[in-house]
Amino acid sequence: MLPIEVKTQQDPRQIDQVRIIPRNGHYVVEVIYRRAPFQAHVDPSFCVAIDLGVTNLAAITANREGFVPRLVNGRTLKAINQWYNKRMKELKLCLPKEERERVTRQMEQLTNKRNRQVNHYLHAASKRIIDFLVKEGVGTIIVGKNPLWKQVAGMGKRNNQNFVQTPHARFIDMLTYKASLVGIQVEIQEESYTSKASFLDLDPIPTYKPNDDTEYTFSGKRIGRRNRLYRAKDGKIICADINGSYNILRKRKPDAFAHADAKGLAAYVVQPLRLAIPV
Repeated sequence: MLPIEVKTQQDPRQIDQVRIIPRNGHYVVEVIYRRAPFQAHVDPSFCVAIDLGVTNLAAITANREGFVPRLVNGRTLKAINQWYNKRMKELKLCLPKEERERVTRQMEQLTNKRNRQVNHYLHAASKRIIDFLVKEGVGTIIVGKNPLWKQVAGMGKRNNQNFVQTPHARFIDMLTYKASLVGIQVEIQEESYTSKASFLDLDPIPTYKPNDDTEYTFSGKRIGRRNRLYRAKDGKIICADINGSYNILRKRKPDAFAHADAKGLAAYVVQPLRLAIPV
């Protein structure tokens, strides 16, 4: 009985419920559809690992030779957040000094717009990833995530801000429910030291423990502008996020690359491609 019209491309008979949720200064109308899951033609032994980040929202690698790693662009979210932070700072400076903790209507509108843009991109990216994995026949996704990683981020002020403002947990939730609809398993893997260890050298990957002062030495290290590259022991240079993603897979499934010798591992690490995200 409200003068609200919600346009949808779905069959109205699939609507399960409609929720009207009050927010700060506005309402959100959520239309929830009923969709039966189906088992896609995927192989559970065919695994991919996803390393989440900022410049690259996701780095996707697999345990099969010939699979070309994929990178999902994270610069779109960085640009949204950077513009939002800049504009919010400008609006706060327009207020008297004693009122700069106050949130104005314009700030609320700005925040709501930013949140909608972020959610839209995360939905588009997660759907594109799942569609791609179904096409490839991937049956298992391993996502790297550390407990309390947002609370203890120590990457510098600017990097911390970008990392914390990227809702990785929400992105994992989107991947998980979209994957479950097509019969793909999602596993969460603790990822400490995966960005420091060398995949090409099969470095042992320890697990972080609080109050553990052990200093670990690895065969390679991150190099280049903003540490976006990784140099292995023999001098080979690969994408640092791809290296971390392979290590997440190796940490979850230690025998994932058991059939490849150290030289054969280079066949897995080829030039990654961008996974185009429609926006």
